[in-house]
Amino acid sequence: MADFQQNGNIAQFHNLRSRPTEEMIYELETFAQSRKISLILPSLFSELEGDALPNILQELKQVTYLHRIIVGLDRADEAQYRHARQFFSVLPQQTTVIWNDSPRMLQIMGRLEALGLAPQEPGKGKNVWGCMGYLISCADSSVMAIHDCDIVTYKREMLDRLVYPVANPTFPYQLSKGFYPRVGNNKLNGRVTRLLVSPLLIALKRTIGDRDYIDYLRAFRYPLSGEMALRTGLLPDLRIPSDWGLEIGVLSEAWRNLGPRQVCQVEIADQYDHKHQDLSAEDASQGLSRMSTDICKAIYRKLAADGTVFTPHVFRTLKATYYRSALDLLEAYWADAKMNGLTIDRHAEEQSIEMFGENITRAGQLFIENPQETPFIPTWNRVHSADPTLLSDFRAAVAADQEEYGSD
Repeated sequence: MADFQQNGNIAQFHNLRSRPTEEMIYELETFAQSRKISLILPSLFSELEGDALPNILQELKQVTYLHRIIVGLDRADEAQYRHARQFFSVLPQQTTVIWNDSPRMLQIMGRLEALGLAPQEPGKGKNVWGCMGYLISCADSSVMAIHDCDIVTYKREMLDRLVYPVANPTFPYQLSKGFYPRVGNNKLNGRVTRLLVSPLLIALKRTIGDRDYIDYLRAFRYPLSGEMALRTGLLPDLRIPSDWGLEIGVLSEAWRNLGPRQVCQVEIADQYDHKHQDLSAEDASQGLSRMSTDICKAIYRKLAADGTVFTPHVFRTLKATYYRSALDLLEAYWADAKMNGLTIDRHAEEQSIEMFGENITRAGQLFIENPQETPFIPTWNRVHSADPTLLSDFRAAVAADQEEYGSD
């Protein structure tokens, strides 16, 4: 994807392959002397047993500019937490494993529930939010990066390139978003971005007219990527969605708080592949079906907050416009894959489009029936205002878990 195109909405940084990686690493090491850089890894315990995470750790062991790594561990019992401590102990950086299911952490969640501030559902959003709270309590980092733990094509250069725009003190960027081609096993992947988000944004523009927010989202080459870096001053007031709208939600928060001149996207890999979700066409509460509904609702909520009026008629028109747009894009994706020796199952792709189309109207119906729905987890500023000791108690609970349970 080595080009130099700028879309005029947000800055794009390309890999022009004109600079040795060692030079960028040297600069990052220099920046990190006065602007510490931390990494958040939201992880299910099951990912410790997969093929991707061991390789990720081998790559991270080589990263010399990282000050701290925070692992949010979900779906783990005591023995699994002990194993995770041992598993991540190979990292040379300061590494903290937060056992989200420990008795102490459940007690912290109970305090939040009593205040009406607890996350509404478990998942990646809650995990990331908790890790951000821990990092805020440490008060020692200027830059925070995050990426998933299931990237089977992971290379340390992904992190180098991701953090550089926000770590460089001469740059104005507060948020950096990674992009890459989703290719794996000789297939063109990235179904939700290709077949839902891209044609949905085209259809929204045709249906409700020009909106700066739509142009902003369309400027991202891979808006659903889980790889992003932020300056930590943003974290206390950042609203994290608890559902599958996490990535769109963070971009929307950047739009609300920063504006496009402080947001950029950066090419971090020539090839990227990770764990794939099932389509789950028969179960709207699972897989890509649930994900697509949550993403649609996240976009509708933001547009409504900016003054767009939605009605059932609008959503019916939107579905029809989306369907035509998605089929047109599918034709282009098929030709692109063919030209590059990749495969696309056109029947499966059209089945995905049909399901996404149904979920566009389903999400619209849910939005109209419950327009006051607030899936956002409260900001850490609000939590601190309601309970000024919770953040320090949270950090103490993590330390106590490490002390009591140790490792294998």
